[in-house]
Amino acid sequence: MADSATESTNASAATAAAAATNWVQKTEDQEISNLVDGLVIANKDKGSGDSKQDAAKPENAELASAVNDAGASSESAPSAPTAGTEEIEAVNPADASLLMKIIRKGLVESKLDLEVQRKDPSSPLHSVKSFEALHLKPELLQGVYAMGFNAPSKIQETALPTLLADPPQNMIAQSQSGTGKTAAFVLAMLSRVDPRKPYPQVICLSPTYELAIQTGEVAAKMAKFCKEIKLRFAVRGEELPKGQKITDHIIIGTPGKLMDWGIKFRAFDLRKISVFVLDEADVMIATQGHQDQCIRIHKQLSSACQMMFFSATYEKEVMDFAEYIVPNPIVIRLAREQESLDNIKQYYVKCKNQDEKYQAISNIYGVITVGQAIIFCHTRKTAGWLSGKMTQDGHSVAVLSGELTVEQRLAVLDRFRAGLEKVLITTNVLSRGIDVEQVTIVVNFDLPMDQSGRADCETYLHRIGRTGRFGKNGIAINLVDSDHSMDICRTIEAHFQKKIQLLDAENSDEIEKIGS
Repeated sequence: MADSATESTNASAATAAAAATNWVQKTEDQEISNLVDGLVIANKDKGSGDSKQDAAKPENAELASAVNDAGASSESAPSAPTAGTEEIEAVNPADASLLMKIIRKGLVESKLDLEVQRKDPSSPLHSVKSFEALHLKPELLQGVYAMGFNAPSKIQETALPTLLADPPQNMIAQSQSGTGKTAAFVLAMLSRVDPRKPYPQVICLSPTYELAIQTGEVAAKMAKFCKEIKLRFAVRGEELPKGQKITDHIIIGTPGKLMDWGIKFRAFDLRKISVFVLDEADVMIATQGHQDQCIRIHKQLSSACQMMFFSATYEKEVMDFAEYIVPNPIVIRLAREQESLDNIKQYYVKCKNQDEKYQAISNIYGVITVGQAIIFCHTRKTAGWLSGKMTQDGHSVAVLSGELTVEQRLAVLDRFRAGLEKVLITTNVLSRGIDVEQVTIVVNFDLPMDQSGRADCETYLHRIGRTGRFGKNGIAINLVDSDHSMDICRTIEAHFQKKIQLLDAENSDEIEKIGS
């Protein structure tokens, strides 16, 4: 499906028709990272340059760009950025979600228990330990195993019996990216299709083109042996001849395009849809107009339609939306009280300014052996300045910030994973989602806070969770340079009820102890 995965505005009718007829075969052998080669995520701060040219820049082009943006040069010492000269870089939720899906090529084994709630106590509820126990069609089971799934993940073993039960059960589920939730709802979608009926029976909404392509790629692989099931994209570049009725069984797309096809053009009957999946709901809510479009589509569905609602977060806004969309659901969510920092030693270092922060990092590096480190900054300017200083001091540094395309970010992450750079300096674009076994230290050069300047405890958890992975011990160091940042540190300490100890970065004996 490489043709329909590009952003070219010159997509021809022939390309769209070919994609619609047999895109399963075209995608089944493509890896996710290859699929992304053709994707360019538009960035408001960048011109309309060619992404492939950007990706072909020298390996350290991103670093050089970041250093230049910060006003640093390789020949002169960078000067510390002035506080308040640049806004804190915000996370684009759609970009972050796509990046997480791509970099987690295998399943992440979640250590968090799942909390299951039922509005109807008589609803059937059980879990399975094998895919055979689900009594799937042989062709579907073959597709599951061909994808490398040997046993259900935690979210799959809990959700699948409910999603596949008769009569159908509605579900609201919270699950991290990489835990197998996409495969879970795709398996349910494919299981519900009656191939003898030549019309759409399942619709799956994703908030962006790129995320819809991701879900479609999973569906194509899983349906590899179900030749009679037809799938179709409802995304930009896919056009529908006037008056044509859709005969594909499953439509995966974005809300605007799907609303046009179903409501405006009446290319299929929404009342005949038996499964409605809303994926990445938290991202959907953050995307202007999507919430309204989802509700408009939802209003056209029959009361017998099975509703599946998935979100990585479980905030009130998400749940209000979920409860409007999904009647009488079984709710599966992560048990929050199990969020643990037991295997991560946390410290804070008092500093007067940016230069003292940098000196603290240098002192720590000079005393203890660091495998790999991730350093979090608020702004691109600070990240650029810091990368310039560390590069001058002989450190092998990579920079990851929001102005890079997804393709460029993947290249940076692949190099870091391979150990080609030992230090990754990043803004909030990487506060969650990357698992690198060799990361032993996470440094909060700037402590995480929300737009109102209050402590952002959730981001802190995700940030320092980049160390201490796979059951190993990790170190988190917070650099405190003001009364405000000290207040944030204390708030975080009180929230998690875990002591953040004072570290004297001038005392080599003290530093040596934390590395032992």
